[in-house]
Amino acid sequence: MNRGGPRDVISDLPEALCCHILSFLPTKEAASTSVLSKKWRYLFANVPNLDFDDSVYVNPREERKFPTSPREVTRMFYERKNKVSTSFMDFVDRVLALQGNSPLHKLSLKVTDGVDPLRINSWIDNVLERGVSDLDLDIGLESEFFLTSKIFLSKTLVELKLTFGYSPTLDVKDVHLPKLKTLYLNVESEEHGFGLTKLLSGCHMLEDLVLDEISRCIWDDASVSVTTLKRLTCCWEDRAYDNATSVSLDTPNLVYLKFTDTIADKYLKVNFNSLVEAHINLRMSEEQMGLTDFLEEATFEDLQIHYSEGYGENDLIGNATEFIMGLCNVKILSLSANTLRVLTYSCEAIPLFNNLTHLTIESKPKIGWQSLPALLKNSPNLETLVFQGLVHKAMDSCGDVCLCKPCEEGIPSCLSSSPVKVLKILKFGEIGHYYDGIDIRQIKYFLETMPNLEQMILYYDTPVDKDVIEVSSQLERLVSKVASSKCIVQVISDNLSLSSTLSTNRLLFFRSPFPV
Repeated sequence: MNRGGPRDVISDLPEALCCHILSFLPTKEAASTSVLSKKWRYLFANVPNLDFDDSVYVNPREERKFPTSPREVTRMFYERKNKVSTSFMDFVDRVLALQGNSPLHKLSLKVTDGVDPLRINSWIDNVLERGVSDLDLDIGLESEFFLTSKIFLSKTLVELKLTFGYSPTLDVKDVHLPKLKTLYLNVESEEHGFGLTKLLSGCHMLEDLVLDEISRCIWDDASVSVTTLKRLTCCWEDRAYDNATSVSLDTPNLVYLKFTDTIADKYLKVNFNSLVEAHINLRMSEEQMGLTDFLEEATFEDLQIHYSEGYGENDLIGNATEFIMGLCNVKILSLSANTLRVLTYSCEAIPLFNNLTHLTIESKPKIGWQSLPALLKNSPNLETLVFQGLVHKAMDSCGDVCLCKPCEEGIPSCLSSSPVKVLKILKFGEIGHYYDGIDIRQIKYFLETMPNLEQMILYYDTPVDKDVIEVSSQLERLVSKVASSKCIVQVISDNLSLSSTLSTNRLLFFRSPFPV
């Protein structure tokens, strides 16, 4: 540092390092450094990463005017939109012209309606010719747009992210992406020319695939058959009224799976032989859930009429058996409450999870735990069990995991043979439940019936000191009377009053470093 006076230390850095710093900025902000000095005038043009977003591009010279009528508001809106779009397109053209043929690492392009489709394709062609390896396109045009097919013949792309609305039309008849390892698709296009199976067949090095809310016609009757794939995320949150026609997942080297969808009509193939971690949110359609609600609430007379109409007592509502069986090798498994319902009504049998060591269960007030006893019995090597809340629908068929239907005298609970050593309970004491002691009684039941338990962690978040004191006193009594001598109970909370006032040898209180 020059202590004799102010000094521009950043400008003294090597140009390569300055370009590296600018590459982390949106290109519009990087371009604003050109006014700093002669050195910075064209420096931004050498950055290896370009980030163009027309939604944040505003012409700084635009004169502010105030509308005098609703019609004037509409007119000014479209005039301003056209001006901004034109300025944005000119800006992108200038930047690409300044860069010439220099190598490029990444292009991130986000455009909305008003940008000329022909210029979009020319920009994409430009960066493809310069060997771009990371391409992120978010195109929200409403007008007809045919995306350049050169994207699917790139020899340099390693990462490709495509986010499209109902436009553009995609032509993937010829696909050869020899270096592509990461592919993200969020495509609402209803064009049948988009062939997912064809696209994946040309990605011989693909390791990470994300299918995020792609349209039904793209996914139905399609398959994911990629032997190199290691991570797969499939998410269809909005599909609730219909089921996929068929699903085929042939991914023998997959180690991570995140899957959200309705039950498919059929599963042609499910190959997860190397799977280590899975997060599953498999759900029924609205019609199927309505039928399960009827079966759970129906009177004996209602059931008699139901069976007389040709329905069997043990008929499955949808069939997810093949998919669930494909998860049997997993070590870390997270199941949504919806999936618990699927295990109850849509699975012929719960597989044996010999490798499973970590299981997370989500609970919801309207879904019971009927499938949980069999799931725990079929997990002989389970070490850590996590409940995301204890509140669930009380059912006679919940078995002996909870207090809905306590064990009959002389019949041991399935928990009595549980190998679980660590039990974590999130959302402990949800609103309305710690006052009547429901969660406390369930904790007592766990402590009494799980002989191998060494650690119980309760994540308790309440701003009320009175509730904390009441619950803590109950827990202290439980730990001293019920818990095994080798079991330590921990309470983690945001409440500051816990940290210093309440602690015993086997009951520990901690302040959470983050909201629980």
